[in-house]
Amino acid sequence: MAPAYRSFSSFTEPNVLRSDHEPGSVNEPILRHPRWCVMATEATRSGAGHPRRWAVLAVLAAVAFMAQLDLFIVNIAVPAMSRSFGGAGLSGLSWVLNAYAIVFAALLVPAGRLADHFGRRLVLLSGVVVFTLASVLCALAPTLPVLVGGRAVQAVGAAMIVPTSLGLLLPSFPPRQHTLVVGVWAGVAAVAASSGSPVGGVLVAVDWRWIFLVNVPIGVATVVAGLRVLPEIRAGRGARLPDAVSTVSLLAAVTLLVLATVQGPAWGWGSAGVVGLLAAAALATVVTVRRSARHPRALVEASLFRGREFTGASVALLLFYVAFGAWLLITVLFLQDVWHYSALRAGVAIVPGPLASAAFAVNSGRITGRFGRVLPAAAGTSLLALAAVFWLLVAPAHPAYAADFLPGLLLGGAGAGLAQAPMFAAAGTLPPDRATTGSAVLNMSRQVGSAIGVAVLVALLASPQPHALAAFHRGWALVAGAALGAALVVTVTHRAADRRGTREAPVAVPPEPGGTAAGGGAYEGGTVCGSGARAAR
Repeated sequence: MAPAYRSFSSFTEPNVLRSDHEPGSVNEPILRHPRWCVMATEATRSGAGHPRRWAVLAVLAAVAFMAQLDLFIVNIAVPAMSRSFGGAGLSGLSWVLNAYAIVFAALLVPAGRLADHFGRRLVLLSGVVVFTLASVLCALAPTLPVLVGGRAVQAVGAAMIVPTSLGLLLPSFPPRQHTLVVGVWAGVAAVAASSGSPVGGVLVAVDWRWIFLVNVPIGVATVVAGLRVLPEIRAGRGARLPDAVSTVSLLAAVTLLVLATVQGPAWGWGSAGVVGLLAAAALATVVTVRRSARHPRALVEASLFRGREFTGASVALLLFYVAFGAWLLITVLFLQDVWHYSALRAGVAIVPGPLASAAFAVNSGRITGRFGRVLPAAAGTSLLALAAVFWLLVAPAHPAYAADFLPGLLLGGAGAGLAQAPMFAAAGTLPPDRATTGSAVLNMSRQVGSAIGVAVLVALLASPQPHALAAFHRGWALVAGAALGAALVVTVTHRAADRRGTREAPVAVPPEPGGTAAGGGAYEGGTVCGSGARAAR
């Protein structure tokens, strides 16, 4: 039997695992279950694994740590950035967050296809290089537009990293160790999530530019180690990029919608500029929908939405992330702008949220397997809504952390950790050969929702208010309304499936570099299944 992996003699001759799907070949896909959404190889079938699999885990965990840490640090630094750029308004600063989310959403699937075609190791390490260089650009940015551009380039790197990480990790281990290694990988991401806020607070106290420079040594070490230990896995030269027109039109639609929302208070909602942007966004949306329905390689495949449950999960995730994206930003802004916490104090104050989220996320798959998708998804989204309502009713203008802020933080963190795995599990309702693509679409819904949530929050906070706390009340109302909307959609669209007894276990959605817990989205593993593992199709 030919081994699926060869030992490394040097990094100039990388291990290459080809998957051309030849019947009877040692590399024929044998594991199609959407739980992992990856191709099993002869190595995993025989119980063997990559000879340096633990080094592979260490490298990929470092990638997860870098991207996860970056997310939390950026949120905590927004007020400091405003002061650095001459009192830049929140509408401009919101693009530091939204440029990343929008570009990431649009490039996720194309980057995954590139990984299948050219090799996952090559694309992942190239993504780390892009992410690291973009971090340097962000740190040196002399103006806000340059910083926003750097964040967009960072998103390009992240889109190259995310679809390939699990696609490299899981084939390197035998199936019996998958739960263990994903747990370790997820645990590293959870540590980054929990430490991101206080570490960010320390760095911001020196200079906010250090929040980007901290990525440089991690990125360099990852590339050097990755060249030596990561295997190369390809899905064959048949992997083709999705339709460029639908990719560009989706990017344009979300960007124009977010721009119109952010600028609405300043330009006037009935102004020619805002109306023109909304009309252009609508046109780009129509182009995306039409291309998705007709093009054989559309970015978003229309056939996925024939199932009521998958469609409902996509809408629910979008609404949930409208709420969650706004919740992340409003938490930081409230502590620093209303209670006048320093960046360090605010970072420490936020830590219980990610911890609560991690605690519930670890068990969300087990809960979903026992109770079905509806109960944990509806409960999690409702907890986030309850957190916002609690702050809306209780949070005072003067600090009272333990009594008036901490309970809402714990409720929101728990809800974020509980809700997302069962919503991603909707990809398991698709045919096995569509589950990978479905997971990518669900993650795109997540990113688009986050961008919209931040944009709407910025518009609400920018509207004239009699006092500062009133603006935050409107922001919390946004979070509560969107989260309750997600709970309603989940309940209505998923209940029929649970009545039929089709309670699938969740699709692979381990915490990912780029989002977890009470900051950034509990899971992103679905993106791996969505693109980087399309070899299983």
